[in-house]
Amino acid sequence: MSTALFWDERTMWHGGGNYAFTVPLGGLVQPLAAGGLPESPETKRRMKNLMDVTGLTNDLHVTSAEAATHDQLLRVHPQEYLSKFKALSDDQGGEIGHHAPFAKGGYEIAALAAGLTTAAVKAVLKGDHENAYALARPPGHHCEADTPMGFCLMANIAIAIEAAKAIRPDLRVAVLDWDVHHGNGTESLFYNRPDILTISLHQEGNYPLDTGHLADRGTGAGEGANLNLPLPAGTGHTAYLHAIDRVVTPAIEAFNPDLIIVACGFDAAAVDPLARMLATAETFREMTLKIKTLAERLCDGKLVLSHEGGYSEIYVPFCGHATLQALSGSKITAPDPMARALTNRQPGPRFDAFLRGEIDHMAQQLNL
Repeated sequence: MSTALFWDERTMWHGGGNYAFTVPLGGLVQPLAAGGLPESPETKRRMKNLMDVTGLTNDLHVTSAEAATHDQLLRVHPQEYLSKFKALSDDQGGEIGHHAPFAKGGYEIAALAAGLTTAAVKAVLKGDHENAYALARPPGHHCEADTPMGFCLMANIAIAIEAAKAIRPDLRVAVLDWDVHHGNGTESLFYNRPDILTISLHQEGNYPLDTGHLADRGTGAGEGANLNLPLPAGTGHTAYLHAIDRVVTPAIEAFNPDLIIVACGFDAAAVDPLARMLATAETFREMTLKIKTLAERLCDGKLVLSHEGGYSEIYVPFCGHATLQALSGSKITAPDPMARALTNRQPGPRFDAFLRGEIDHMAQQLNL
């Protein structure tokens, strides 16, 4: 089994306590599932359930892992932050940063989510598996060193990278973030590092509002090792694939990594409630195939996907199934029940030409 799926039901038990993302609770506002978090366990759990029902999980090596250790967390997050998080978690939960609430026990669940991504990276680097997918929550790509935000409490991918580099200091890693929101946390943690390439494809001005600009290229020794591609609202299937071909592929080729990690959010899908993009399950399948082929060419297929956002309980499972099917090479598919409707909603020829032109213009400004 060349593809591993790192999964643990315990990470589905993360909740937001008595907090809501967009509206206050109380009065006439009925409490919502997961404490009001749009980042619901059901999107991930239903994705796993769909793979179980179709049989795709039989073509994967499904396993869990230990939580990230305190030493591993300290390589990314300062002790002051970890102590404050742990104290609130041991009490009744709360919120430290921005839109990142947690319930009692949230610290241990976040550490487990980071541990699943860390184990996935280590397994691929050791050669135990050609590639891997970490299906866990809470997500991590918005979390900065001492500031959790956007549902993210620990920087899962950064923690995994630093754990790997503690064993192999010369490791070069390319991180591609195709979550619809800017990967500001991952960017901030590696912004001055020449050994980590960070690329974010995101809807311009969605979240966070003040990050993810094309001109943000890194600083000091890391100048040029950060790329942002802020895409216009309405970007659809062909333009996303064009961005992979025109920007992502040449950038990663030039960097020549030992490992590629994808921050895999499915919120660029056309039906997602927190974005305004028009990607489909087929978009994610084809992007995965392109990055898998790139990894095979550059770094012996060493590729890890770590789950991030995606908020449609109905559609995330089909996007995830298409991604894991492409990653593993399995013959088992789950026909997209919304394929026809979403194909009809794709940008027309004139708007699609505009979108591709915008991507070409950004590529030129990035010297690609």
